[in-house]
Amino acid sequence: MRDAPFDLDRPADIASAATRAWHATYSSRFPAFLKCGHPSPERSLEKAGTPFPPESPTLGLSHLRFEAVLTAARLSGNVNDFALVAMLGLLGLRIFEACGANIGDLGEEHGHRVLRVRGKGGKVVLTPLPPAVQRAIERAVAGRPEGPILRTVRGTRMDRHAATRRLKRLAVDADVRLPRMHPHMLRHTFVTTMLDAGVDVRDVQIAARHADPRTTMRYDRARKNLDRHSNYILAAYMASGT
Repeated sequence: MRDAPFDLDRPADIASAATRAWHATYSSRFPAFLKCGHPSPERSLEKAGTPFPPESPTLGLSHLRFEAVLTAARLSGNVNDFALVAMLGLLGLRIFEACGANIGDLGEEHGHRVLRVRGKGGKVVLTPLPPAVQRAIERAVAGRPEGPILRTVRGTRMDRHAATRRLKRLAVDADVRLPRMHPHMLRHTFVTTMLDAGVDVRDVQIAARHADPRTTMRYDRARKNLDRHSNYILAAYMASGT
């Protein structure tokens, strides 16, 4: 027997469609909830809209390795290298944001040198430029009035693939041995280095432009770093009694 055609004017059809959509949504999400530490169906459904993000699989560079890559980039004969590493690792830009940045996006706001960044969904934000990043960008721009900030050796706009090749070369020059080196590793380094420096997680979230603070947290959790464990803070606070 053939099913009757779906009719938007028939309330029963609308209800059944909504029910099917509800079941499809929650049944597809359910395995992820179990992995996030919600063993019971009741708790899984309770958390349906906000499952905790998994740990980021990308590990950032350690402080010393990041310094080595920064130094190699600053000393490189390619003027784009220092700007590339600074924009990814010191500004925390995504690779498409860094490669898409133009000289016309540079400006001033309330006494600060800033870069107008076009992020996800076309959202535009103003990112302040610390002095080291300013120098790196000015070196790459080299007095040009317009065009992309980051360029290849052929003078064309740098893309993700060209950036990855430059970063691999810099890692070799810095004697940083990694299974693979790619642009997102420096954005991750931006987050983890800020957290290591003691910046509040809320401020890191704002700097990284994460919509959800749990996204920022998962970057930190992926480090498996015990150096800043709260046990040490408590022990230091109670040192006079121990």
